[in-house]
Amino acid sequence: MNGYFRLVNGEKMTAIRMFPPTEGGKPIDINDVAEYLTMKEYACDLPALRRAIETAEKEETEVLLGTVTRLPERECYKLTITPDKMQAYAKFYASSVGGENMTAQELVQDLLMRGIKCGINKVEILKFFSKRQYCENILVAEGKPPVQGKDAYIEYKFNTDKKAKPTLNEDGSVDFFHLNILNHCNKGDELAVLHPAVPGEAGSNIMGAKIMPAEVKKVSFDYGHNIEVSEDGLKLISQVDGHVELVDNAVFVSDELVVENVDNSTGNIDYEGNVQINGNVFTNFQVKAKGNIMVKGVVEGAVLEAGGNIIITRGMNGMGKGILKAEGNIVAKFLENVTAEAKGYVASESILHSRISAGGEVNVDGRRGFITGGRVCATGSINVKTLGSEMGADTVVEVGADPAVKERIKQLQQQIAEDMKTLQMVQPILVSTKQKLAQGVRLNDEQIKYVQTLVLANEQKTKSLEESNKELQELQKQVGNPMDTVVRVHGMVYPGTRICIGDVAMIVHKTAHYCRFIRDKGDVKMVPF
Repeated sequence: MNGYFRLVNGEKMTAIRMFPPTEGGKPIDINDVAEYLTMKEYACDLPALRRAIETAEKEETEVLLGTVTRLPERECYKLTITPDKMQAYAKFYASSVGGENMTAQELVQDLLMRGIKCGINKVEILKFFSKRQYCENILVAEGKPPVQGKDAYIEYKFNTDKKAKPTLNEDGSVDFFHLNILNHCNKGDELAVLHPAVPGEAGSNIMGAKIMPAEVKKVSFDYGHNIEVSEDGLKLISQVDGHVELVDNAVFVSDELVVENVDNSTGNIDYEGNVQINGNVFTNFQVKAKGNIMVKGVVEGAVLEAGGNIIITRGMNGMGKGILKAEGNIVAKFLENVTAEAKGYVASESILHSRISAGGEVNVDGRRGFITGGRVCATGSINVKTLGSEMGADTVVEVGADPAVKERIKQLQQQIAEDMKTLQMVQPILVSTKQKLAQGVRLNDEQIKYVQTLVLANEQKTKSLEESNKELQELQKQVGNPMDTVVRVHGMVYPGTRICIGDVAMIVHKTAHYCRFIRDKGDVKMVPF
């Protein structure tokens, strides 16, 4: 039992008697004593009180509080309610000698009077009154927390990862017939399952106020042609044999458009699903597909845009005007004089005088495996066999920053410069106008309208400048702190090649073999494998 104290009211005297703890209970806390005496408006000698409490750790003791006779004190308690009003704790103090004790019913009534309507803990209350434990926080009321529900989600029954990589043959060439990219499906296949949201249950605090659970998220299927929904509305089922793909959270099934060549006989192609071209794509033609584009021949100075992957079995000579854009990956035997942009990875046996941008890795480590001339950028790493050329072709490789992020930084910097220029022109006029108004100068209607226009422009440009600066700082952190990216050269790197990692760069000054370029302490360094 904890140590405790009680008042002794005698004739022309009042004292406080202290009892030591028993059976491993807690000793008396001076803060509890001081708080109780303050609450009851008794003065006390703190040093004497402290000495008495130390004595009371082993034996019963008493401290005189005054020489005035006072009425006996009833058993009482201090109530503490947590800020969220989910718990209420009572700390009880013993009655004085001759004073009355409280009852459980009296406590419950008092709690109700204080506005505590829910969650009164009668078990703990009765436990206290059956075996009193003073100076101890007792949970006398507890609210009911809300039960959180579960968000709805969709389970896809096919591979949604667009990072699958092509198979490499033993000689280092790419096996274009086993790319591990397309998801084949048959008529009647289950493509996706909707798991509905499970609503939560409301709770309440001890004052009876409702506490609502977080709102659950509901989702619904988004899908294209060749798909039906099951009778219960919880499954997507393919209606045809074809390929299934997830594009911007929408499920598409296509049975592919197959042509021999893209030329004057077909014109430009714009197709909802996958496109397979058994021959070549000739100069100045366009092929756009919501799914994948596969070309089994050669692509010349054409434009290919895919919502999925672009695969060119025999490669592409873009003639300086060929463009490839893929939401997924780009795989080609070679890329020459091409501008290519992939949100996934780029894989090729050689890249010559091209501008390549990849959201993932760039792998040019096949049998030939060279990058010569142009600029190759990747958010991830770059793997190449031969980098640069003996002829000193201007070759730049860049890793560690999303090319799209760098382009956005450039746009923001231009926007900030324009906003600053506008503000530098507008603000002096506004200051001058304010001074004139203060001197009593009156403006005509046209001048007032002009000033109002300037005030609006000032507000808009100031807000735009703040937002642009904030976004720019966040993006510059990404560029300045690249991930663990690296340029790996499995063969030879030639002098004159420029290596950029994040916001730092180096130029290779002499030929090197089998090396890696990493960022170390703010510099780009060449290290061995």
